[in-house]
Amino acid sequence: MAAVRRWSEGMASDNVKGLVLALSSSLFIGASFIVKKKGLKKAGASGIRAGSGGYSYLFEPLWWVGMIAMVVGEIANFAAYAFAPAILVTPLGALSIIISAALAHIILREKLHTFGILGCVLCVVGSTAIVLHAPPERQIESVTEVWDLATEPGFLFYALLVLTAVFILIFHFVPQYGQSHIMVYIGVCSLVGSISVMSVKALGIALKLTFSGMNQLVYPQTWAFTLVVVTCVVTQMNYLNKALDTFNTAVVSPIYYVMFTTLTILASVIMFKDWDRQNPTQIITEMCGFVTILSGTFLLHKTKDMVDGTSLTSLSMRQLKHEEEDGFDESIPLKRQDSLRIP
Repeated sequence: MAAVRRWSEGMASDNVKGLVLALSSSLFIGASFIVKKKGLKKAGASGIRAGSGGYSYLFEPLWWVGMIAMVVGEIANFAAYAFAPAILVTPLGALSIIISAALAHIILREKLHTFGILGCVLCVVGSTAIVLHAPPERQIESVTEVWDLATEPGFLFYALLVLTAVFILIFHFVPQYGQSHIMVYIGVCSLVGSISVMSVKALGIALKLTFSGMNQLVYPQTWAFTLVVVTCVVTQMNYLNKALDTFNTAVVSPIYYVMFTTLTILASVIMFKDWDRQNPTQIITEMCGFVTILSGTFLLHKTKDMVDGTSLTSLSMRQLKHEEEDGFDESIPLKRQDSLRIP
């Protein structure tokens, strides 16, 4: 009873606002994947697809509706952290996966095998286990404190590894494997995203302190973090569009969530030294959560070409007929639209 009373008292104040904002964020972000995918497909019908390097989607209103929904969701997610602790807000981001997969099934007619659904569940469970056992965020009083943390050798080494991996993916793997391997595009988004979140956190601290009367805009570090945020977000959106235009939305969403969450937590552990404030039990639990995530990702990959009760051959015959009618492939997971076309 005491635990329930403490929980209800906590939820009775700002935590309720944080919960509502987090739920709203998941709804907007989950729906944005579907709306953007519809916009990308519509733009690809009359121009060069994003997956082939085109940018015709920038002139498609439906894509901008999805983009606005994603921005609203991200703003709501950012605001939620101002009212509720991360242990409450972050796990709710997994709801966007369920929303995206459900809408993809209803609106886009994209299918996901039963084991693929199990993979999604494992991804959510593993990510939730990591986040729920993560330590509380350390208190930061100035943007210069964050800058000092970001320029320590450990995080500089991590940032260098991320930049190296991103450049290798973009200039070597994207041209050769971007259209056939989902991890290439999502890898770029997730790696860059782990850096952007650290910068977003720094920028959020600067804005919060500024609004409270301690102006942080006079520090060059604030503007440096702003530049990093803009650069990383533009890069993320570019390659996320390519992933959505090329692969099944119901698979892109959970894999992106898993990789992004995992790398973000890793970056936070390195930069803010979270594990220094944890006991071995918490760390082991987080590692178990990571193994669960890997298991879910494995299931998603192994079932990417499987559809319940239907062989790929018979499905391909029906899909060829469907393509002749409207020119789009919306049923076979993780297959490009031109993969079944007769030369």
